[in-house]
Amino acid sequence: MVVDESFELHAQACSFLAGREFNTGRTYAPRVALYLSWCKEFGVEWTEPSLAQLMAFQRWLVEEPLAPRSRRPGAERRYREKGTANQITGTMTDFLRWCSLAGLGVPATVVTMLVEPRFLRFAPAGFDPGEDGQNLHIEGRRLKFRVAVPGYEWLTDEEVHQLLAVTTHARDRFLVGLLAVTGMRIGEALGLRREDMHFLPDSRLLGCQVKGPHVHVRRRVNSNNAFAKSVQPRWIPVDEDTVGLYTDYRYERETVAQAEAGDMVFVNLFRAPLGRPMRYDNTYELFKRLATRAGFRARPHMLRHSAITRWRRKGVPRDVRQNLAGHQSPASQDRYSHASDQEKRDAIELVAARRRQGRVEHGG
Repeated sequence: MVVDESFELHAQACSFLAGREFNTGRTYAPRVALYLSWCKEFGVEWTEPSLAQLMAFQRWLVEEPLAPRSRRPGAERRYREKGTANQITGTMTDFLRWCSLAGLGVPATVVTMLVEPRFLRFAPAGFDPGEDGQNLHIEGRRLKFRVAVPGYEWLTDEEVHQLLAVTTHARDRFLVGLLAVTGMRIGEALGLRREDMHFLPDSRLLGCQVKGPHVHVRRRVNSNNAFAKSVQPRWIPVDEDTVGLYTDYRYERETVAQAEAGDMVFVNLFRAPLGRPMRYDNTYELFKRLATRAGFRARPHMLRHSAITRWRRKGVPRDVRQNLAGHQSPASQDRYSHASDQEKRDAIELVAARRRQGRVEHGG
């Protein structure tokens, strides 16, 4: 939700956020609040800003220093990256457009200012251009800094093993191993319950017809706000190593009395409140500590990228990868096509070999 300085709900902003997925709403809310706060501070009517005012907001996002991480004198001043500013102005554009379509005080002329017609010269895979190419004419965002597209981060198999090696608790080792093998989103893992862990060779005693050890991913309302992004439930097979890591974790968990009654899989064992489900914030702190020990950047979503990349390299069919990952669209798999050093080397060697063969055939 978004509130004003009197702690009253901002009706339009709350309506815009209502019904969205939890993680999406949590991301969008502070961006909308930032735009509304800027308008309040600089005397801008948020429903009818001019293009000059919106461009001033865009500049302010990257020129206004952020609060220092340390209160010590001389602490380094931090600024937003242009990519972050683009995300904020993108959400602002969606918010104003939604308010205009919903008849909530934003004139259509404001929306017209925020977009400009563009021709899609390079359409993504699977894009339908239309019979006469009419779908190639799209509306692009006007307020957008030019930035380099960042690559998707992932971990090699060796780095995953190093990350497992620097864990000091069975719970953390199981979490890393589970994410690396199943490609789950962190919200899906934190939302797991004991009833989802079908790690027996035969799960028919549990009323499940899936053969072999596996884990079920289901969307639920959880007390720790963990949220499964995928609407459709799915199951993901696991290997014997993952089953072993879970067994070790169960032994560790049994030593904490407060954790025995809880149904959530991942719970606090080493700091208060003991037995409570792990949350996003302390999970990310855990990965920051692991990354420091391992000596390289490591975040939960990088393990997801690693798993899907590994499936692709092993020749797992695209539709199977899509199901395992919980993707709605097959096109979502494209971003995980990380080329390995060996694959790039093989591509160059293949071209060089054909060139040499051509010279031989033509007597060159």
